[in-house]
Amino acid sequence: MKQQAFVPAHEIRASFTAAMSEMYRTEVPAYGTLVDLVEEINGETLKGNTGLKQSLTLSGGLERLQDERHGAIRLGKPEELSMMRRVFAIMGMLPVSYYDLSIAGIPVHSTAFRPVDKVELEKNPFRIFTSLLRLDMIKDESLRAAAAAVLEKRDIFTNGAYVLVEKAENEGGLYAEDVKAFVAEVLETFRWHSEAAVSEELYERLHSAHRLVADVVSFKGPHINHLTPCTLDIDKVQADMPKKNISPKAVVEGPPSRKCPILLRQTSFKALNEQVNYQEEDGSFKTGSHTARFGEIEQRGCALTPAGRALYDELLLKARAEITPDASGENAGVYIENLEKTFADFPDTWDGLRREKLAYFVYSLTANAEGIRLDTAVPLEDLVADGLVEFAPVIYEDFLPVSAAGIFQSNLGDEAAQDFIELPNKALFENALGAKVLDEFELYASMEEASIAACFAGLGLKGRAA
Repeated sequence: MKQQAFVPAHEIRASFTAAMSEMYRTEVPAYGTLVDLVEEINGETLKGNTGLKQSLTLSGGLERLQDERHGAIRLGKPEELSMMRRVFAIMGMLPVSYYDLSIAGIPVHSTAFRPVDKVELEKNPFRIFTSLLRLDMIKDESLRAAAAAVLEKRDIFTNGAYVLVEKAENEGGLYAEDVKAFVAEVLETFRWHSEAAVSEELYERLHSAHRLVADVVSFKGPHINHLTPCTLDIDKVQADMPKKNISPKAVVEGPPSRKCPILLRQTSFKALNEQVNYQEEDGSFKTGSHTARFGEIEQRGCALTPAGRALYDELLLKARAEITPDASGENAGVYIENLEKTFADFPDTWDGLRREKLAYFVYSLTANAEGIRLDTAVPLEDLVADGLVEFAPVIYEDFLPVSAAGIFQSNLGDEAAQDFIELPNKALFENALGAKVLDEFELYASMEEASIAACFAGLGLKGRAA
């Protein structure tokens, strides 16, 4: 009798992603309109650019283009983050990088749960940007205590989710009959609840401290606050959203438009104003409103090395020191023009990025290498020059703190950005997480090195020349 096998993590991840997308489209209809627009523009872009299609094929990005690429959730207490880590581990998603958003006056620190190797990313690249509230950044001690008391009472996971997570951990995975239940139970954590867990008076106090604090503390669960399809032309999506009766944020976050895209560019439609019912002290409910959930779009470029990232950060800081984009959009044109001018100092050819070691690439043997075996090691550059090896940029899978803050602020309102002191605390975050976050640069470097090793092995060599 054939032994039953565990369902692979990527299949569980894909099932969860599909269920999340369906739920969010139902809860936020404008998101479905946005996804349709992105798919239309992606199709048009690929038709007119065979080089882009070839590059995406080589890097493994073409088949996964239509998948939702990420979502975001905001948690309130360490126990929630620790349990979320366990949930995502079953889907093959591990915590990568530490992000301190206090630098932008937002009282959270974050990580991204995502697949970490090339094969898993190609199967399903879904990731969740996960933030933990920094109650220590609320100056009002009585409000901080009230928020902590509300969070202490809640449990954002179902009993079924706890049972299935423990089962998966104890047995080493989940069988098919449990996966459907696991997805359904976990999905409840991300579902919208219109009934608040606080009174209107407490909500207003939390809101005055910071609109994100009100969003995290005031509800029975954290709810997914956005999902994100991936586009090949984010500027076209930004321009066309109003044609679909969708109001976009003022500017696209991240680097400017380039021939060779780098890192991550993001935009979104403005957050919805949704009806909620506040729970008053006498047990009655009072109708009000809350603004938090929105739709986001991303365009991913290549992953940068530490040297490339340092140059990016330097140029972005320079550009924003001269002109900071206004949420109203009044200076959007001037900001974009200045950004493009500043980033003229960043190489904009794949070979230039590669030779200056500013970005990561994956290498593969060309058809010309078929049947060739080498007796002695040859430098990689010679193999590329001889047409035996080709390269494609490694897709950036992570996030940018300034861009994330820009998205948060555009959807929370201008007054959401407060003058908090920059206060990173990676150790505190990892203690709440119950694990160390992985280093994104190490992951990209290992991906590049593995591809180079595979090329040399394919040519009959055990090592490679410098």
